[in-house]
Amino acid sequence: MTSSPADLIITGCTVLTHDDHEEVGFADDAAIVVRDGAIEAVTSAAAAADLAAGERIDARGQVAMPGLINCHTHAPMVALRGVAEDVPTEEWFNDVVWPIESNLTEKDVELGARLACAEMIRGGVTCFADHYFSMDAVAAVVAECGIRAHLGEAYFSSQGAQGREKSLEFALRHRGGARGRITTALAPHAPYTVDDADLAATAALAREHGLPVHIHASENRDQTEAGLARHGVTPIEVLARAGLLDIEAGLLIAHGTGIVERDLAVLERAGGPVAVATAPRGYLKFAWPTTTPVRALREIGIPVGLATDGAASNNSLDVWESMALTALIQKSTTGDPRWLTSRQALHHATLQSARAVGLGDVIGALAPGRRADIVLVDLSGPHTQPVHDLAATLVHSARSGDVRTTIVDGRVLMRDRELLTLDVPAVVRELGERIPALLDRSHGRRIQDYKT
Repeated sequence: MTSSPADLIITGCTVLTHDDHEEVGFADDAAIVVRDGAIEAVTSAAAAADLAAGERIDARGQVAMPGLINCHTHAPMVALRGVAEDVPTEEWFNDVVWPIESNLTEKDVELGARLACAEMIRGGVTCFADHYFSMDAVAAVVAECGIRAHLGEAYFSSQGAQGREKSLEFALRHRGGARGRITTALAPHAPYTVDDADLAATAALAREHGLPVHIHASENRDQTEAGLARHGVTPIEVLARAGLLDIEAGLLIAHGTGIVERDLAVLERAGGPVAVATAPRGYLKFAWPTTTPVRALREIGIPVGLATDGAASNNSLDVWESMALTALIQKSTTGDPRWLTSRQALHHATLQSARAVGLGDVIGALAPGRRADIVLVDLSGPHTQPVHDLAATLVHSARSGDVRTTIVDGRVLMRDRELLTLDVPAVVRELGERIPALLDRSHGRRIQDYKT
């Protein structure tokens, strides 16, 4: 450590750690030294007691964790929270969401992104992967409020080449934005809305420009069965045929609950890094018969990150809930209470989620050289006491509301539950004024048809 004052020292906390074998552990009475937006040292509280710092946070009784990462969402869709409830997937898309989205303006997207970022920061999310429209507005909100984001401008083949070109232009223009807090991806919507030629062209652009791709694929078993019945291939095999599994910068697949046995060999042969994002609450809500096969993917080395999807289907952007549900649903679907353990769930929430969004060497662990994306969790509440197993307490007892402080790139975005970079009441007021026009479906338009 250098002799000049650190920017920030967090002291007295219990730190979530990863060892050389990537096992999750905890270090008590620890301190984290932050300089220039990065973690300089994780040491003992005693060793940091006499170090000079511009700011100190006394975190006694709290757990310091890597900030959570929402690996797949549509942040501005918080504006549609609760508008399409208790309906099947096809009706959700065709009768409600896609007609409403034909009304979207850039201002609606901006306000939705502001509200979503506030919700995520309050819930300990320090980075999110977003896949939506009018993404310039989302990038501007990210730059202003201080969160980290992996952003892609979504497109359909029905837009023609223009949709793909717009996604590329966005990705190139914003790559490395917000002082490095913004990374970007090409964002074709899904194999059932983007044709094979467009997918192949996307793969070629990704290789040419060194960009990753973020796409929905094998979202549910119906999509897989439809692909097999009509074309003799699964959606994962469609991606492979298009070259999307061989991109050096990586492919992020949203959901994957329709991944079947034959897909595993295809994924294992992938020439580039591939990851899957799981958002289990929505699968339960839509009554999908299967979930993301986390255990099978783990066995072939595919990281699975945690996600919420958009709040129009999930109703919240709470990654803590996703972590608990992932652990519980995996136990249920595998019939094995020993899988997924709490420590394994924390690994998915941290390092695996970082890898899923292409930031496996940058965030996801509290270690020297990593960016200082840190959350402090207060476990003093009655619902988290007593603590017999800290990992289990974090996964199965703690809630997003137990996050006291959220730090991104060494900057405090929430201190003691107070948001410092976003004005929620103002956003809610302005968004509320725009809701009637946004929800109007009398025009009979929709941005796309859901027909897998």
